[in-house]
Amino acid sequence: MSVRVLVRSLSELCITVGALIVLFVAYLLYWTGVKADHAAGDQISGLTARWAQSPPPRPAAPQKAAPAPPYAEGRSFAVMYVPRLGKDWHKPVLEGTAVKDLQKGLGHYANTTRLGQQGNFSVAGHRRTYGDPFKDFPDLRPGDAVVLRDDTTWYTYRLDNRPYRTVPGDIGVIDPVPAKSPFRAPGRYLTLTTCDPEWGSSHRLIAWGHLEATQPVTRGEPAALDG
Repeated sequence: MSVRVLVRSLSELCITVGALIVLFVAYLLYWTGVKADHAAGDQISGLTARWAQSPPPRPAAPQKAAPAPPYAEGRSFAVMYVPRLGKDWHKPVLEGTAVKDLQKGLGHYANTTRLGQQGNFSVAGHRRTYGDPFKDFPDLRPGDAVVLRDDTTWYTYRLDNRPYRTVPGDIGVIDPVPAKSPFRAPGRYLTLTTCDPEWGSSHRLIAWGHLEATQPVTRGEPAALDG
């Protein structure tokens, strides 16, 4: 093989590899976002339809409440709003943090508490790809509202810290009272987690908050949604 043929072959190989890299980047930046936005829209539409079909809760005689059943695995059960991340930012929350769940929205850690209950309601989301739900996670600040809605209730949480950076193995961040959080006693807490750096996963960013207020959906949207 002549030097000229070898150079030409290497050039063609480089062009092919370069084109594949460009296509892969386009897939990550654009197509996964399109798929995620479509999937998240379907989840929210499905939730809205289910909620519309549910009869309004009737007042019950005071009694000791039975433990609520766990959320259905892989199914959305709430919508999250974070005004700091954008006026129109809202994402469905699904039960579970498997890849298939996080491709449709945010994922609730199944071993943490339910919305509004005593303990630590913990949620994960992608920083980049699949809609980039937590792309601007580092912008979160103490006092920011994180509002969630299920079929009957609005829940307003307030963040208590700037994003804290740790390693993936630090699973204590979703404990009922995380040791590295601002909290020192049991309460009704929120934990948000995402990857760091922006295009990597060597670390995690964590934001903690506490439940500030709840109100029935029949009273309309909470004031916290105004930012």
